[in-house]
Amino acid sequence: MSKSELRIGEIAARAGVSVDTLRYYERRRLLSRAPRTTGGFRLFSAETIDRVRFIKQAQDLGFSLDEIGQLLTTGGGATECWNMRDLLKAKLTDLDERIKAMRDFRRRLAHHLAACESELSEHGEAARCPVIVEITHTGKEKKR
Repeated sequence: MSKSELRIGEIAARAGVSVDTLRYYERRRLLSRAPRTTGGFRLFSAETIDRVRFIKQAQDLGFSLDEIGQLLTTGGGATECWNMRDLLKAKLTDLDERIKAMRDFRRRLAHHLAACESELSEHGEAARCPVIVEITHTGKEKKR
């Protein structure tokens, strides 16, 4: 084993994932199949750490493992560049829609918070939560 080859546990620790995650990525072909020692230990190159970190970061940003696989298997040709562009445009569109939905939801939460603060300020211990009243009222209207 050379210094540039690391066992699966070392890669997992340095990349901040579990050994099972590395095995799973290998099965999904996100990582190249690692050669094994005569004792059966997987040996990975040090570059695997950066690849695993990229995979995790892409997941955190909302990419599926299938999409990440597409990102990682490009060879750089024009067709692949067009495909990459289309994938990234679709992801940005999805992200913009999610941001809009989150902003809308935030406005609704801020409205509910203001209603609660107003009710508590006006009625103190006799306050009736306007959010619960609204939700209950809306629920009854839908049943009709």
